[in-house]
Amino acid sequence: MLDDILRRQDGVLTLRQALCAGLSQDAVDRRVRSGHWRRCARGVYFVDDRPFTDSARVRAAVWGYGARAAASGLAAAWWHGLTKFAPEVVEVTIPRAQRRSHLPSTRLRRRDLRPADVVAHRGLQVTALPLTVVEAAVRRGGGPKILDSSLQRHVELRGLWTAHLRNKGRHGSPAARRLLQVADDGARSEAERLLIRLLKAARLTGWKANHPVAGYRVDVAFPNARVAIEVDGFAFHSDSDDFHADRVRQNAISLAGWQVLRFTWLDLTEHPQRVIAEIRRAIARP
Repeated sequence: MLDDILRRQDGVLTLRQALCAGLSQDAVDRRVRSGHWRRCARGVYFVDDRPFTDSARVRAAVWGYGARAAASGLAAAWWHGLTKFAPEVVEVTIPRAQRRSHLPSTRLRRRDLRPADVVAHRGLQVTALPLTVVEAAVRRGGGPKILDSSLQRHVELRGLWTAHLRNKGRHGSPAARRLLQVADDGARSEAERLLIRLLKAARLTGWKANHPVAGYRVDVAFPNARVAIEVDGFAFHSDSDDFHADRVRQNAISLAGWQVLRFTWLDLTEHPQRVIAEIRRAIARP
């Protein structure tokens, strides 16, 4: 029974689990003294006969704050599979009234989470996916890419707004609201405005916004160079009908003899210099 627990829980277990599996307090203490078990926090142990993985580290950090603790922020995002790498500092949210000493390599948040905002995933309490997305997207090391990929694969924007409004006043709430507003219906328009600001800052000239080409209006065009630039907001290719319409449009513009460049919101916000460099190369071609 103990081996099954350890296998499911990355080698981490609580004192209560050990006692329920038939061990006594003395037996637990002997294992700690012998070095076979490592004490991670009060009442939380790691059986040191296997690698101490990121999963074990996150699990031990959360359980170290008690039964009502939940992984949140980038730790929850990684646990949900939204990010590739586990954060070095594990964010944990506990109830306001709970008194716990701060544990090393953790970031503690005190907030009373609603039942709708907490789920059990792989045996660990974490913030639910919508709340995780809106929190992780504004954490340092997170970013809009979490929101974009989540809208494409996991969640709906309405659910993100609901989770945000249910948790107003939390750390990062104003930044999350601004990000959700950009991701809302005006996302494409905001992306277009951002592109124009980048063009002006780079002192590029000869372009026109909403220029007619092949029966369509392209976002930005360089008529002399016959270069058309299309920009996309968050999760632009999550809808199959929109994806198909975009490709029909792009093919028509290309067949009219125009080179088409496409940039996403993430391109414009995270790699603006790369965007401008590609545009410069395109309009410089003979």
